Amino acid sequence: MEVHLSSLPMMEIFSYLDAYSLLQVAQVNKNWNALASNGFLWRKLCQERWLFCDMVTLQLLGTETWKQFFVYRTWQEQAKSRAKPKDFTYKEIPLECGVRGYACYISGCALTRNGQGKSVVCMVSSKNKISTWDINESVITWVSPVQPASIKLLTTLPDMHIAVTVDIQSTIKLWDCHNREALATNNLESPCKSLKTVISKDGPIVLAGDTLGNLYIFRIPDLHLISTVSVFPCGFDEIDCSPQKKWVLLSQNHPYIYPKVFYMNSLLRTSEFSDPVSTILEFSSCKRAFWTPRREDRITLMSRRGRPIVTRFETYDMKLEEIGNKIIVKGHLVASFSLQDYNENPKWMGVNDKSMIVCSTRSSLLLFSMKGLHLQTFQYSSETIVRLLVDPVHVIVTCNDGSLDVYMWEERSLLLRRCYGLQNGRHLPSFGFIKNLLCDDVSIVQLMIDRQGPCFLMAYTLNICS
Repeated sequence: MEVHLSSLPMMEIFSYLDAYSLLQVAQVNKNWNALASNGFLWRKLCQERWLFCDMVTLQLLGTETWKQFFVYRTWQEQAKSRAKPKDFTYKEIPLECGVRGYACYISGCALTRNGQGKSVVCMVSSKNKISTWDINESVITWVSPVQPASIKLLTTLPDMHIAVTVDIQSTIKLWDCHNREALATNNLESPCKSLKTVISKDGPIVLAGDTLGNLYIFRIPDLHLISTVSVFPCGFDEIDCSPQKKWVLLSQNHPYIYPKVFYMNSLLRTSEFSDPVSTILEFSSCKRAFWTPRREDRITLMSRRGRPIVTRFETYDMKLEEIGNKIIVKGHLVASFSLQDYNENPKWMGVNDKSMIVCSTRSSLLLFSMKGLHLQTFQYSSETIVRLLVDPVHVIVTCNDGSLDVYMWEERSLLLRRCYGLQNGRHLPSFGFIKNLLCDDVSIVQLMIDRQGPCFLMAYTLNICS
């Protein structure tokens, strides 16, 4: 005898299912199909997977239903995972940028509904110029005028097709990469050491750190100075923002200077907050930091310290708390472990949305839970790992022989799966290094710096999105 539940309890049950399970139950009958296609269920899944869905409408996303968007965007993300090596074309372009070279995407995620894609990279093409390269067409699409001082740092805001540069005279400029002249200019009081552009809930901003340990926040597009904060007694190496830009972590690889986490609203809304709201994470010699994707409040830090060197990972959950009329930030340690039984120490690391930590040594790719349970090892015998890129879908390893390995996070497990390798790259010279490793839906880009020779921007472009 069949038991028929009303729509309300069925929707409550379906709200606990993941996307794969919802698609399965939708095949049972017409009634279940209608319930399992409900926009409330799919919007919840979209918001959990892509935090920006909290702030956009279906019209802006270009789809009719949240289910359509979920299926379409997941298909986009997994284009590289479905591909084979023969689906990629290798391209490269020589640069005259020296060790100050930079490369960043100026285009968005690139892949369109019909399977076509377009990736555009903004790069420091010489010491005094930036330019954009359409990878698919293999043409330079824009070049800035020669600047009076060498360009030191570059960052981009792909969603707005904007680039920001800082030169050795501490002049910050904003470019739209169409007009020859900069759209806005401002100056830092001291030489710039770190640079970041993000879209906050209050709008797009530039964050810049100088050598004296100050953080400057400028408004885009006019580079109006919003606020300045003294953070450390000296410059900081990294500016890391959480997925929805609620938090900003500032860190330096120093044994006596601990990372600081700031509440973004307190930096932007100076009329509401008398002082910036921040906390210190007691974690010295911070080498890497990585916010957990698809979560807003969790960050994992990696350090390498001691003699012999020991690598340590600590994971914190950030929380806002109210004491009287005052808002404070606290970082709660939720997990930690050290690697003491490995001959080599990790140099690069990343985290997925299940808080699994992947890190690379020169000869291996290692996967751990955030509490230190060793889950996987991928060994590299003849090649040396020189760079690692981690995003919510992929892990990409680049080696000294120019090869790339593409891995994918398993959707329904905690593990990684190797998809394929790409072998057409340029061998890394003896005095060379990979400065940037970038990835969007249809391309993988590396900037190779040679201290004694020409530099190259190298790209693998995906031709078929089946």
